[in-house]
Amino acid sequence: MKKQILFIALTLLFTIKNYSQIAFEKGYIISGNNQKTECLIENIDWKNTPTNFRYRLSDGSPIIDADIKTVKEFGVSGRNKFIRSIVNIDRSTKNLQNMTKDKNPIFREENLFLQVLMEGNASLYLFDDGTVRRFFYKMNDSEIKQLVYKTYFASDDQIAKNNQFREQLYLDLKCDNIQQNEYETLAYTKNALMRIFTKYNKCTNSEFVDLDVKEKKDLFNLTLRPRYNNSSLSLENNVFEGMNFDFGGKSSFSLGIEAEFILPFNKNRWSIIFEPTYQYYKGEETIQNSQVVGETLIGKVDYKSIELPIGLRRYFFINKNVEIFANASLVVDLSNNSKVSVTRNDGSAINNLDVKSGFNLGFGLGCKFLDKFSAELRYQTPRGVLAENPNWSSSYQTTSLIVGYSFF
Repeated sequence: MKKQILFIALTLLFTIKNYSQIAFEKGYIISGNNQKTECLIENIDWKNTPTNFRYRLSDGSPIIDADIKTVKEFGVSGRNKFIRSIVNIDRSTKNLQNMTKDKNPIFREENLFLQVLMEGNASLYLFDDGTVRRFFYKMNDSEIKQLVYKTYFASDDQIAKNNQFREQLYLDLKCDNIQQNEYETLAYTKNALMRIFTKYNKCTNSEFVDLDVKEKKDLFNLTLRPRYNNSSLSLENNVFEGMNFDFGGKSSFSLGIEAEFILPFNKNRWSIIFEPTYQYYKGEETIQNSQVVGETLIGKVDYKSIELPIGLRRYFFINKNVEIFANASLVVDLSNNSKVSVTRNDGSAINNLDVKSGFNLGFGLGCKFLDKFSAELRYQTPRGVLAENPNWSSSYQTTSLIVGYSFF
């Protein structure tokens, strides 16, 4: 069974390596000498502002690496647009350990890619490298300036905010249909800024383009997942030599239901998974006690529990109907009315042990079809089931073949 599972897992890994497609979509680049080239750009649905990217001139042509040194603008048709600009940026942090008492921004000139969110009489841009998130704006043909927002220590234990961006927009985006309190309460967020820039461009009859892609994404899946388990359990007494039990591999069927939360970036390639699962294991073994000649010991286990794996999944898209995925989970196990007993041949008890499980890890590899049907091979590392009894060591291990059907 385990050899077959290993063979299938290696086959799936080979498939991922050799057939996983890279999503290159129609777009363009503008080089440093202002030459525009239509091309295919690798669209990875950037969570952070890129510093480099890859493109090819046509299907099947070599992949070309590009960066801010060679490209002044690039875009994916109907999706993202990035421009290169030399700007003054304040990289002050919100991290309490590094926060200063200086209210004023500390600007540094940098050459950056900025994501274009809106173009018009008033244009809005975003820079986000994962640690610093800053918005920039431009009025007509003026220079691009940062919208200033900074947190700082007003005193040793009080945090204050410099909301200078509200004053900047009050002076530059003044229009009859924008009330003063809208500037005074404006939040330093993409949605809030997009709303006020849209309002201003409409008020000034500007021809403007909203480049913030608002895709409707399916960000949650609920999947029923029955499975075939092959489990093994061994016990070892740490006090009496030879009182060891190996209950061997047992097959069983169980059921889980998986909640999957798709992370809204990187083309939906990552998700968080949570999968409550019922599982059980029953076994019995008879051994001869090596310390008492002729004495027969009988070990019995009746182990039932709810497993609560929580983990991270990565998708590899083969085509629009087929996806390969790999996931890793931390498994919390809650046993329920489970017992391990050791008795003599005459029925007299030596040990009656309550089962209390520890933590372990689970690793899975699988595929999904039509966003509905799935199959997965999962291996769980060994975990102890007698955590509260120091006289015994235990190891419980499971390999599963899981199928699934997603309701939504």
